[in-house]
Amino acid sequence: MRWTALCVAWFLLAAGFPNHAQHSKTQPKAPAATTKTTAWMLGPFTRPENAQPVITAQPASVFTDPILGKPVNWEALHTFNPAAVVREGKVYVLYRAEDDSGTMQIGMHTSRLGLAVSEDGVHFTREATPVFYPTKDSEQAREWPGGTEDPRIVETPDGGYVITYTQWNRETYRVGIAASTDLHTWTKHGPAFGMGKYGGLKYKSAGIVTECVTKARCIAAKIDGHYWMYWGEGEIHLATSEDLVHWAPVEGADGQPKVLMRARSGKFDSGLPEVGPPPVLTKNGILLLYNGKNSARADRDPALAAGTYSVGQALFAAHDPAKLLARTEKPFFEPKLPWEKIGQYAAGTTFAEGLVWFHDHWLLYYGCADSRVGIAMSPSASGR
Repeated sequence: MRWTALCVAWFLLAAGFPNHAQHSKTQPKAPAATTKTTAWMLGPFTRPENAQPVITAQPASVFTDPILGKPVNWEALHTFNPAAVVREGKVYVLYRAEDDSGTMQIGMHTSRLGLAVSEDGVHFTREATPVFYPTKDSEQAREWPGGTEDPRIVETPDGGYVITYTQWNRETYRVGIAASTDLHTWTKHGPAFGMGKYGGLKYKSAGIVTECVTKARCIAAKIDGHYWMYWGEGEIHLATSEDLVHWAPVEGADGQPKVLMRARSGKFDSGLPEVGPPPVLTKNGILLLYNGKNSARADRDPALAAGTYSVGQALFAAHDPAKLLARTEKPFFEPKLPWEKIGQYAAGTTFAEGLVWFHDHWLLYYGCADSRVGIAMSPSASGR
């Protein structure tokens, strides 16, 4: 389908999105666009009119868990926090799915990663079983029973794929690294920083810097001979790698990971900043989309509900990835629709983790209230 036709269909055929009983057909329209952008930013991003989630829970999906040795309803409760990549002219989304085990608390179910594919970036067909999950391997102790969470994905220069994801055993968490050639079969490489100096560190949310080498292909970028990865929640840091598998934090004079960004009083990220999708090397520098949590304290942004997750942007120097050049004062994307605020995270989230350049547009995939997947798009070639 040509992209112009898709745009027309998107805005005129809202019924093309899945209709779920909990969502009213008369829900309010989304705003036409988000906060205005400056020259270095991506966007503005727009939701479809009368938007619906593109991926939701499917209680009937069954998978035989290799650790339990019995069938489980692997995406029974929630599907959210998606990664995205373009492969062979289609958009593939890896999304976090939670089963109905454990207690009814955030992080107390088992998470696995499902795979969905789309020819237009909007309407998805998903695999019947997860493609990435805890099993009886070298990472079981780090991933069970909490699971594998919150992926970010990049294509490698040789056409393979690398994901960063959270390993969660309900006691501690780390960024794990895994690689694949086909998005279905994955090789786990363990914690990003190994088990040496940073073996006891709790860390999550890592995005590897990419560059778009064609209109449909963004790959991991080497800058000054290294791959670069922004990581962290609460504080945002940087790491380097020679092979996309083994990573070393960039340290400050104190020998600890150098802090590039912190929470800011009175702003949308007053609670914390957290790395979003893989950053993109643009003509203006390295563009990082990041998720900001609004504080519940008096120093929060009064324009947002306490605890809300919205999305901001930051720009780093292309040849000095640790140098912050600019940072948005307000979010460019935030929860607006009922299903972005209703779910297991009631304060509301538009938690961005997937970003692709597809048919001359940016498509942004995000988690909604830790419960479902949404999509927005940029109608211009901004940031290129």
